[in-house]
Amino acid sequence: MRSYKTEGIVIKRISLAEADRIVTIFSKTHGKISVFAKGVRKITSRRSPHIELLNYSKFSLHKGKNMFTLSEAESIHNFHFLKKDLKKVSVAYHVCELIDSLCAENEHSPQVFELLKLTLEKVEKEENSNNAIANFEIILLKLLGFFRNEASLDLNRHKLIENILERKLKAKQFWSSF
Repeated sequence: MRSYKTEGIVIKRISLAEADRIVTIFSKTHGKISVFAKGVRKITSRRSPHIELLNYSKFSLHKGKNMFTLSEAESIHNFHFLKKDLKKVSVAYHVCELIDSLCAENEHSPQVFELLKLTLEKVEKEENSNNAIANFEIILLKLLGFFRNEASLDLNRHKLIENILERKLKAKQFWSSF
């Protein structure tokens, strides 16, 4: 088994069995990765608070045959003020949904990581996050090579994203109702 240390933002969690989770992390060094986190749903788990959704943390991982396994985690920034506001949380979920849906596994992309981190910081600080989301969507589509021309991208970006994904966005429906 090979060991890695990386920083990343938790963008998705799936509960398994009684005490385990598969956590999707967008990391600085590996891009989007799935990590098996054994025992983190137990009350006594010391890793559990560091792998909450939207947390920016340091991770120690071991590479197995199919996926990474979490050995240690330490929070860097937990976006506490963002998590106190329902609208901001729903906007952040939209950002995470886009990253999870549009980015491929194990594809190193430091520009997308920085975009994700800066967008979450802006959403946390600003009252109105509409500009931050619009900028995020446009820049993400450009970085991933999905845009045609800038005029059509700005006017129809949600439709373009849904066409790329071949499904409706879940989180957008919630935060756009505020």
